[in-house]
Amino acid sequence: MYLRQDTSSPKLVLRRVMLASLALAVLTACNDPNTLSPLKEGGIYAPTGVKANAPSEDGLIVGHRLMASGEYELALRAYLRAAGDRGLDVDVMSAIGSANLKLGRLGQAEKILRRAVKADETFVPAWNNLGVVLMEQRNFGEAERVFHTAFALDSGQSAEIRDNLRLALAKLKNPDTILENENDFTLVRRGTGDYLILAR
Repeated sequence: MYLRQDTSSPKLVLRRVMLASLALAVLTACNDPNTLSPLKEGGIYAPTGVKANAPSEDGLIVGHRLMASGEYELALRAYLRAAGDRGLDVDVMSAIGSANLKLGRLGQAEKILRRAVKADETFVPAWNNLGVVLMEQRNFGEAERVFHTAFALDSGQSAEIRDNLRLALAKLKNPDTILENENDFTLVRRGTGDYLILAR
């Protein structure tokens, strides 16, 4: 006995839409002149604009750009690639900690930032960013000591670290006090630029 297939079932409609979308994507790619260079005698060539043996861009720089644009998961991946390329130095550890902090992974951020300050006890961004993690965890006493260390190592030159220290001191005196701009803690990195972290 022949059974008539129901052509209006949601699964069948979805399958047809997906197949049509796939076909359209394939046709579009075939018509795009930038996808592949024309077929020449001797075979298919790589897309134009790709240079063989071109050095890849530093994952740390890429990660900083992604952090600045709010793409924290992608930034973390870029930092992990940088760790593979250049090793797990203090710059990379501090950056990985900052990305984890932005992603709300406070335990991971704290662990890697503690490793960073142990690896280089003079690295100001790692000290500051560890202080931000501790503030997020409401560990105001240790955060104040960590910010104080960052402030001293920086010779008081960074307004962001000074503000973080001021906030930590105020919260240490009275943890329940709500301060103006209390939610603005600043992460810093080596060189120019900083990342804002919002407290919960």
